[in-house]
Amino acid sequence: MTTQGRSATEISAFADWFSDDQNPSPGRPPADPRMRRARRRRGWLVAVVVVLLMFGSAGGYTWWALTAPVSAPTADVQQPDAPVGSAADLALPLDGAAAVSVSGADEYLGAGASGVWLTSGTDEPRSIASITKLVTALVVLDEKPLDGADDEGPTITFSEADHDLYDAYYVRGATIAAMPAGSSMSLRDALSAMLIPSASNYAEAVSTWAFGSQGAFVSATRRWLADNGLSSTTIVEPTGLSARNTSTPTDLVALGKLAAADPTIAEIAATPSLSVPGPGRMVNTNSLLGSGGITGLKTGNLGPGTFSLLYTASVDVGIAEPLSVTGIMLGGGSRESVNRSAVALLDSIRAGFHEVPVATRGEEIGGYSTPWGSSARIVVGEDASLLTWSDTPITVTMETKTPTAYEAGEVVGTITWSAGPNTVTAPVVIEGSITAPTEWWRLTHPGELGGE
Repeated sequence: MTTQGRSATEISAFADWFSDDQNPSPGRPPADPRMRRARRRRGWLVAVVVVLLMFGSAGGYTWWALTAPVSAPTADVQQPDAPVGSAADLALPLDGAAAVSVSGADEYLGAGASGVWLTSGTDEPRSIASITKLVTALVVLDEKPLDGADDEGPTITFSEADHDLYDAYYVRGATIAAMPAGSSMSLRDALSAMLIPSASNYAEAVSTWAFGSQGAFVSATRRWLADNGLSSTTIVEPTGLSARNTSTPTDLVALGKLAAADPTIAEIAATPSLSVPGPGRMVNTNSLLGSGGITGLKTGNLGPGTFSLLYTASVDVGIAEPLSVTGIMLGGGSRESVNRSAVALLDSIRAGFHEVPVATRGEEIGGYSTPWGSSARIVVGEDASLLTWSDTPITVTMETKTPTAYEAGEVVGTITWSAGPNTVTAPVVIEGSITAPTEWWRLTHPGELGGE
């Protein structure tokens, strides 16, 4: 800004403006000539000072306007909403009663999952049929323990009375396996004949061998049940042919865990087929072995409406270790329906663990803006997903910081999503860059300058 081109007349007029006798107020008498001259001199003096200031300050304003600080960009950031996973659709059986325990997922399913986590039907006692043979095997091994999975145990020699059991159980329509009189086998092989094809003649022969009589076996079984807290289980004979052998879903889940923890029984129950001298080739009655992760344990039935399955399964759901599932299905209408239900339930548990997308790279969560019109977006820096169970609530937290350069790609914070034991974090970045104001904008917006 300069005074070039301004005439003496303009400056004179500017000076006269400061003398108040140019346009006296109506009714005011004209000022004394000496006073007019003094005012005129004062007006000329002010005009000269203003002109000098104008000449001296033009360069100073320009320097100030071009170098003065401007306000930092204004941030408008909104924390994204927490996503919600879809609820698991658990395929509970429609008939009979069921119970499931899941170990290895308490952080997902809750602290009670490793007890009885899921049930259907009532917890009243029902006939357990050949699941009884698991109790028989556990009681025998409690009396005649084996030293690990490689111990074959003592040798059992079968008498003529044992051989007669073959015919006795054949007449009753029970499952049987050959037992020639005078033949012998290890305790492990005898337990295999009892559990794999579910041979009732072996169940009685082995339990009598271990305790001396069926009366002694039944007494020992009652003590064993009490010692292991299976107070709702009743066993009156070793095979399961009696409908008076009963238990509840809750007790049977506990029984399944005891059986799975015994290395001898766990190995036998997981064997699809086996050939042993005497009985020959034996095929496991549990046709689900290997399906849906099922690893054992025992089937049972006393006819329509009594089909049952006590099972263990190893279920891979994408976490560090597969889940250990123990389940029971009691009172099914047929073997096929029980098998379908068991596999469907395991599949539904597996499907209940899923990756929930929580963020998409480039997803806008805010922006920066400036008075001079420059702007940039604030976005999520990468895709992110979180492994959750069912519709477990997902929490989201965000932390941001003031950028240093306001340039594209600068990380200005993080977003963290959490559910159960899992967390995932994604960076918050700038998309686009904030540019400096132009010189013209600075010169024409003095009111916007001097910000912090």
